Amino acid sequence: MRWIATLLTCCLPFPVLAHPHVFIDTGLEFVVDDAGNLTHVRVTWAYDEFYSLLVLEDMRLDQDGDGVLTEAEEKFLSGFDAQWVEGYNGDLVIRMGETVIPLSGPLEPQATTEDARIVTTHLRSVEGTPVPASDLSIKAFDESFYTAYEVTRPVTVSGPVICQIDRSDPDIDAELAQMQAFLRTLDADYDLEENDIPLVGEKFATEIRLSCPNT
Repeated sequence: MRWIATLLTCCLPFPVLAHPHVFIDTGLEFVVDDAGNLTHVRVTWAYDEFYSLLVLEDMRLDQDGDGVLTEAEEKFLSGFDAQWVEGYNGDLVIRMGETVIPLSGPLEPQATTEDARIVTTHLRSVEGTPVPASDLSIKAFDESFYTAYEVTRPVTVSGPVICQIDRSDPDIDAELAQMQAFLRTLDADYDLEENDIPLVGEKFATEIRLSCPNT
């Protein structure tokens, strides 16, 4: 998270951009059918320790503080992050060319803890016509960058066909330089709440490319 800390430091004079962030380690499982179409995506979110502590305390879970939830507590926690408002994209964008692939809301939510961190999973189905997974671009990001996603957990494919997964990580130094240059153009009393706030989340997102043979 070194580069995220650097970003926060560069933004300290500007309160809106200096909000504390939620840090999430992300994993993705792509489910494809025998025709090479993408049918589902299972998403894993591993929350940072501080945010996990806040959630557990707020929900009065793990009262013994051992970082391990009982089966009943896991059941109670499951779905806490799956109550999405209408229009929320789940901080996941899948594109085929310029077309954004529509996904369902979260299905089969589950939650547990690992090393005092909350880890959740949910399944999303591809809606509409079948989508050939021949050249898809996938990014996990919050465009406001209030939540920072890093694809550090496994990215896999489940299904009867062999697929290729490639990843392209952002040029963090270049993006930070652009952000710092933008901030230097602003007056110290510039009110970001009343003006356009730069949406930088996608600039710091890892791109996953999925290619499966279409049969």
